[in-house]
Amino acid sequence: YPLRSPSSTNIHSNARWQQNGITVAGGNRQGNGINQLSNPSGLYVDDDQTIYVSDQSNHRIME
Repeated sequence: YPLRSPSSTNIHSNARWQQNGITVAGGNRQGNGINQLSNPSGLYVDDDQTIYVSDQSNHRIME
C-alpha cells in the first residue's frame, strides 16, 4: 500500500527519468542487513526530502 501525505505527488507510470543518478537503497543483494532490502514494495519522500522504503519481507521501513 502506498504511503501518502496531504502534499504527496502522483508519478505517472510512463514517467521518464534522466539516466544519471545514485543508488540510495538496495544494490547489495537481497538480505536483512542495514544495506540490504528484501522485497521492497513502497517508496516515500517527505517534505524534507528524506526517503523511506517499505522493506516488506524484512517487516521494516528503512530511512
